[in-house]
Amino acid sequence: MSADRAFVDTNVLTYLFDESEPKKQEQAQRLLKNEKREIFVSTQVLQELYVSLTKGRDPIATPDVAERAVREASGYSVVQVDLPLVLSGIDASRRHAISFRDALIVRAAAQSGCGVLLSEDLNDGQVIDGVTVVNPFRD
Repeated sequence: MSADRAFVDTNVLTYLFDESEPKKQEQAQRLLKNEKREIFVSTQVLQELYVSLTKGRDPIATPDVAERAVREASGYSVVQVDLPLVLSGIDASRRHAISFRDALIVRAAAQSGCGVLLSEDLNDGQVIDGVTVVNPFRD
């Protein structure tokens, strides 16, 4: 795994737009602006980003803003979720006793050679399949 590559989970991208979380919004903006490593996302992350920004009665963003967010995030290196990756995610979910969604993100990060996964959904410092989870919002 390369220290020069970082995989970004959906929650980090969502906080860029979430004005109800100003501290996390600022941290996400600063992190992605100053990140020196090559940034990776997956097609799963792009799909989840659109949903997370537009869901519920009081969505974070309009569908137009959410679409622009997905288009901007697609400017990072994008890992395509295909059948082999899905099957790898199922295996990782079982082996590590984590959700399929999280396992699929870990496997996408590993497949792309990322040494770091920026996410608040797993345990900070946890190493899964050679990928180290870093919670950029930890206190």
